[in-house]
Amino acid sequence: MQVEGDYRADGAALVRGLVPPEICNALLRQFQRELDPDEAGLDAPRTGSPLLVRDVPEVYGFAWSPLVTFLWGLTPAVRSITGLDLVPSYDYLRIYREGDLCRVHSDRPSCEHSLSLTLDYSDGEVWPLEVGATTLPEPVKHVTDDFEGDAVLSFAMQPGDAVLYNGVHRRHGRTTPNPNGWSAHLFMHWVERGGAFAEHAFDARADYRRPVNFRFAG
Repeated sequence: MQVEGDYRADGAALVRGLVPPEICNALLRQFQRELDPDEAGLDAPRTGSPLLVRDVPEVYGFAWSPLVTFLWGLTPAVRSITGLDLVPSYDYLRIYREGDLCRVHSDRPSCEHSLSLTLDYSDGEVWPLEVGATTLPEPVKHVTDDFEGDAVLSFAMQPGDAVLYNGVHRRHGRTTPNPNGWSAHLFMHWVERGGAFAEHAFDARADYRRPVNFRFAG
């Protein structure tokens, strides 16, 4: 693993080799087997969003346990990179298709510290993630087709590479059309323990906050 850039200073950094490409491929194969058993196309759950030009196949970690396990497993590495005491929030896997975009936006409070991991490209064509240089004082519901003149950091990722970025305070997106037939990405999010958004740990799911109380027969 190699970190390029200063996350604390710039609000974003490239993490090369965060996950071996073979593991990325294995996760995608499991996704395909379990959510598209006939392997006949992209028939996974789809979502509509003002950020997207059309619906995309997408699944959230709390609906598919391998993803949330991935999020929890990467937490120590991301804590080490950021130097912050982070608690997982949520994650999701999304598959974009040729010509897709992701409009420029900032994220909700659960995404205080975010990681975009590239799993694979169907045609090997890199599709950069762009992050704005301006720090936002608070989350905003503002979606645009470009960065409106803001300076932009552009990150080109190979499978297994990731971009760590401040999802709440930095606008981000993909403003150039996806050049691949499809590309697969895993988005993971954390909040700081005791920080401004700490209540959004585990995406504010009450079932993860209840005390554990095992009961045994006999």
